[in-house]
Amino acid sequence: MQLRHAVLGLLDVAPQSGYDLGRAFDRSVAHFWNADQSQIYRTLDRLEADGAIETETIPQQGKPDRRVHSLTDVGRAELAQWLSTPLETLKPKEPFLARLFFAESLGVDGILALLDEREAAVREGLEQLRSLPAASGDLGAVLRMATLDAGIRQGEVELAWLRATRASVAGIEES
Repeated sequence: MQLRHAVLGLLDVAPQSGYDLGRAFDRSVAHFWNADQSQIYRTLDRLEADGAIETETIPQQGKPDRRVHSLTDVGRAELAQWLSTPLETLKPKEPFLARLFFAESLGVDGILALLDEREAAVREGLEQLRSLPAASGDLGAVLRMATLDAGIRQGEVELAWLRATRASVAGIEES
């Protein structure tokens, strides 16, 4: 998946400004895809140049003009093509696990601190996911809720794994 696919998907839900897309990332897909505002704007520029989106400029009083982006037929076709291609091979990159794998030199206290830091981040992420409003109604809402549920369940499983790992590491200290 590329960022452009996520942007096309969000614009398929509703036309949005770049700012709105940033908020949509934070409120809907952040548990499986992230992007900062500058990446979003660069992607919008490329999508517009490729003819995948069109942009309407809406004048505003006392503020910069609002640029609202929507899909074109080219953008809908690209999104449909991406959705129908075989799934990408899973090639995870998890910086925390890489750090933990090599953390022996930190000693037990350093490793426990690393686990504490990760637990705090997971708990914060879970709090954010749980605060998102529930969607209901159409098939799109069902799918959005399914991905939200996956994010929550992954966070809960990671917390259990962190507890077990902490107990194993602390047990080394006691021996």
